[in-house]
Amino acid sequence: MLQTGTAAPDFTLPDMNGEPHSLSDYRGRKVVLYFYAKDNTAGCTKQACGYAELFPHFKEKGAVVIGISKDSPASHKKFAEKHSLPFILLSDTERKAIEAYDVWQEKKLYGKVTMGVVRTTYLIDENGVIVNAAGKVKAADDPADTLALL
Repeated sequence: MLQTGTAAPDFTLPDMNGEPHSLSDYRGRKVVLYFYAKDNTAGCTKQACGYAELFPHFKEKGAVVIGISKDSPASHKKFAEKHSLPFILLSDTERKAIEAYDVWQEKKLYGKVTMGVVRTTYLIDENGVIVNAAGKVKAADDPADTLALL
């Protein structure tokens, strides 16, 4: 996980419509950047719906919410439409941002060791500096916890 006080690595990734988004596009605004494992899984859905529910409050505070996973833009489109997600979902099929943000890590599930995305949320300030880094966050609590930090 990246440390607070460091510059957030820039990236350019496609959204659910294939439109490119770069982190640098959001300079001058606070960015909630959360990494999750997979669209339509129980925890990831709970987390995304929590961000959707609190989205007006994030917007009030001038923050942009961006979710990133390895899923394809088409998968993101179905996920966003199914759950009426009002924020940006970016597709990182090549794991460029996932690896740059150090969230591709060893995970253990029932004694089996695999590599995967560790649920992590970064709060990035208007100058592109990480002001909070939360690793292994609880899906249900993450949106409210992150909002409280703003």
